[in-house]
Amino acid sequence: MILRALGAELVLTDPLEATDGAIREARRLHATEPDKYFYPDQYSNDGNWRAHYDTTGPEIIEQTSGRLTHFVAGLGTSGTFVGTGRRLRKFNPAIKLISFQPSGPFHGLEGLKHMDSAIVPGIYDPSVADEDLRVESERAYEMVRRLAREEGLLAGISSGAALARNAAGRQAARPWRRGDDFPDGAEKYLTEKFWDADA
Repeated sequence: MILRALGAELVLTDPLEATDGAIREARRLHATEPDKYFYPDQYSNDGNWRAHYDTTGPEIIEQTSGRLTHFVAGLGTSGTFVGTGRRLRKFNPAIKLISFQPSGPFHGLEGLKHMDSAIVPGIYDPSVADEDLRVESERAYEMVRRLAREEGLLAGISSGAALARNAAGRQAARPWRRGDDFPDGAEKYLTEKFWDADA
């Protein structure tokens, strides 16, 4: 709806192919008319992870005064995790780097990839992770609803997924704490049906 409001022409791909379908179509369009279409290929472009190495990592170090023990991030393009993780490891090798991804190929976690069944990004480096975890879509949705109802925070689905993985580690009734940073907002997901489910 946002893109249409801005006047964009949408080319929709099969939803069962998720982002892989969009990647294939973008590659096809670019190969057909390379002078017409620009294809930055964020999945294989080293500029993706380097941007997080140069900006996100230092920002986290600065804002925490270097007092952090863990970094947890989901895998989509993998740029955030790979770039930030490499920078944090250089700053302090003791920081535990934890990646997470959906538990299966048919999931509802927008922006995240199930690496075993998807086109694996060229920039993905599994060796960066100390641990790679899986998260269930339903658990992520539950966390998004709880953040909204209990804290008044409209976080997005990947934030809910990160919190679900964090909750598993904390084993707490209230799995978040002051200072947790959530990477996306709920604005893009307010029409999703999971909001109507019982919390």
